[in-house]
Amino acid sequence: MTKDRIDKLLDQWKKERPDLDASPMGILGRLMILDRLAERGVEKVLKSHNLTIQEFDVLAVLRRCGQPFQQPVSVLCAHSLLTSGAMTNRVDRLEKKELVKREPNPEDRRGVLVTMTSKGRKITDEIITERFQEAHERVSVLPLKERRQLETLLAQFLAALQMKGEI
Repeated sequence: MTKDRIDKLLDQWKKERPDLDASPMGILGRLMILDRLAERGVEKVLKSHNLTIQEFDVLAVLRRCGQPFQQPVSVLCAHSLLTSGAMTNRVDRLEKKELVKREPNPEDRRGVLVTMTSKGRKITDEIITERFQEAHERVSVLPLKERRQLETLLAQFLAALQMKGEI
């Protein structure tokens, strides 16, 4: 197998600081590179729709929650780990683009429901189709069996970090 830039980084640390175990950077460094690649893929898809990743996150939550494609602001905040103020800014931008609308929450007089508009659903469905296709192209460089193994290992890794309270 050809050495990648992370292998080179590890070799350099082994030479310069043999007293340190830099091997975790083999995993974390590659995850960081893959994260950047994935983010660029999403940005490429979203650019033609004049949306940011952050705006699309809100639309994706509303869409995947199903009919009636609405959620309280508190749920949207929980899905994205944002404060209500930051979420308000995102919803404002999406509302200006006519992709969502605010409605009073009948179960909470002070609360607001964010509802996806039909325009928002149409754009979200287009983006999801493009995004999933782009994701399939990225992971198709690995055989299906290896993709499943990688998915299992990454899920175990995240679960272990969650158990430690890091997530």
